Amino acid sequence: MDEEVRIGLVGDRSENVRAHQAIPRAFQLLAERGQGPRVSLTWLPTAALDEDDVAARAAGLDGLWCVPGSPYARMAGALAAIRHARETGLPFLGTCGGFQHTLIEMARNVLGVAGAEHAQSNPDAEMLLVTPLACSLVGVRGRLTLVARSRLAAIYGAPEAVEAYHCNYGLNPQHRALIESSPLALAAFDDAGEVRAVELPTHPFFFATLFQPELSALAGEVHPLVSAFANAAAARRR
Repeated sequence: MDEEVRIGLVGDRSENVRAHQAIPRAFQLLAERGQGPRVSLTWLPTAALDEDDVAARAAGLDGLWCVPGSPYARMAGALAAIRHARETGLPFLGTCGGFQHTLIEMARNVLGVAGAEHAQSNPDAEMLLVTPLACSLVGVRGRLTLVARSRLAAIYGAPEAVEAYHCNYGLNPQHRALIESSPLALAAFDDAGEVRAVELPTHPFFFATLFQPELSALAGEVHPLVSAFANAAAARRR
């Protein structure tokens, strides 16, 4: 029997968050249908993470997923985990809150914008990189246009997709140019042209999406991005 792949879930587990119920099911479906490895999951609560010990807590893991459920108990813990994955080449996926905090981690630690903040956790900050969406996306499904020749488009094997959301915050359009100047590449847009996914081309596997691919599992569907993530984690183990 193949060895299990170990993936750490960065976030604060709650039975009230649909994504937290969907993620284990997503990996279960993947293995049952022979489209990916068996996966064991380890929760990494944000309150227990910081720059000094995240490497130790991630030791033995084959990938990190920064999951929905923000505001996190400790933003610094989430940012430390994202930074660790980015700097070490550990396969990484961030969805919803994970997408939002991936943008903040990049702004703070790569672009030197120490004051980059999230309006949900610090609404009075001067530099709000993540702000309320013009229209709530809680319970919404919407069409995406995937950037041609992006790695995300290659994973989907299609120029468009329809995805589910459950969020109220996204990239502040006033600071889109900042993210465009970073090593992150914009990978998907909604019909209004708003950024809905980013990727890091220099990394073995590093994607963050405002939409929630894990929710496909609740309809009994295997999602291509979840499959690609699990297989990237398995490749790292080999």
